[in-house]
Amino acid sequence: MASATITFPIVITTESLDSLLSHQTLINHFQSSLPTVSASLCSPIRQSYDVSPSSSLLLMPSWSSSPSLPYLGVKLVTYFPQNSALNLPGVHASYVLFSSTTGQTLATMDGTALTLYRTSCVSALASRILSRNDSQVLVMIGAGALAPHLIRAHLAARPSLKKVIIWNRTVEKARNLAEKMQESVAFEGVCFESNGCLDEVVGMGDIVSCATNSEVPLVKGKTLKAGAHLDLVGSFKHSMKECDDEAIRRGRVFVDNEAALVEAGELVGAFERGVIGKADVCGTLVELIKEDKAGRRSCEEITVFKSVGSAVVDILAAQLVYETHMRQNQ
Repeated sequence: MASATITFPIVITTESLDSLLSHQTLINHFQSSLPTVSASLCSPIRQSYDVSPSSSLLLMPSWSSSPSLPYLGVKLVTYFPQNSALNLPGVHASYVLFSSTTGQTLATMDGTALTLYRTSCVSALASRILSRNDSQVLVMIGAGALAPHLIRAHLAARPSLKKVIIWNRTVEKARNLAEKMQESVAFEGVCFESNGCLDEVVGMGDIVSCATNSEVPLVKGKTLKAGAHLDLVGSFKHSMKECDDEAIRRGRVFVDNEAALVEAGELVGAFERGVIGKADVCGTLVELIKEDKAGRRSCEEITVFKSVGSAVVDILAAQLVYETHMRQNQ
C-alpha cells in the first residue's frame, strides 16, 4: 500500500485572505457550487457552550462526501460581549480545514474575515437573482464590520448600482464609512453618502440591506418602494428583528436555508402572529439558483431575503481560499 504524502498546515492571515478572495469570485463560486455540493455536505446543528454567564464558544462543523469537495472544516467562534469595554471586538473566529480523505490538517484561516466575506456574498447572490436588473440605489442600514463587505458584494452583483446611502444610529459612523468608501478607487462612478432619516432613505432604496443587532424593527414595510429588494442579515435569535410585520407581509420571502425559519426573529414573530405561515416562504437560495422556485416575477413586487448563515457556505468559502492559495504557490 502506497504511503500518503504528509502535508504541513498553512496559515492564512487576514491580509492573505483579502488577497486571495474577492466578492465577485466568491459570489460566482457559490452560484456554481451550492446546487451541486449541497446534497453531499453534512452540517450538524451549531453547538454552543456557555464559557461564563456572558461568554460563549460556538462550533460549526461541516464535511463532504463528494470527491469534488474532499474537505472537512470547523469554524470555532468565541462571543465575549464584554470586550467592548476593552475596545476589542466581541466576536473572534478561526476556521480549520482538514482533508476528508486522510484527516490531515490543511489550513487554518481567519474565521472572522471568512464569515464577513461569505455572509455578504450570500446576500449579494440572492440580490443578483431577486433584485431588479435596473437597481440604482443601495441603502445600507448599519455601519459595522459587515457593512463595507455588503456594499462591495452588492455592487459586484449589481453593476447597475450608482448610489449608496448609509444609515447608522451613530450618524458619524455612517458619515465616516461613506467617506471611506468614496475614497476607494474600486468604485468609480458610484456616489456614497450618509443620511440620518431612516424612513426617508428606506424609501429611496432599490436594494435595502440591513446588518444590525436591532431588537426593534428598523425597516417599516410601508416605506419600501414598489420593486424594492430587502436584504436582512443581522438577526439570528428570536428577540432580534430588523423589519416590521408589514415588510414581511408585503414581500415574497426567501431564506438562505431552512434554519432561518426557526432562528430569525422577523420570521418567527411573523409566524406566531399569523402574518404569514412557514408554507408562505417562497424558497431557499439553492432552490433559487437551480430555478426550482421562481424569483422576481415583476418589476413592481417586493422581495425579501433573510439569511442566518450556515457551515455549508463556510466550507465552500474556505475551499476557494485554500485552492486559490495552492494554485498561486505551486
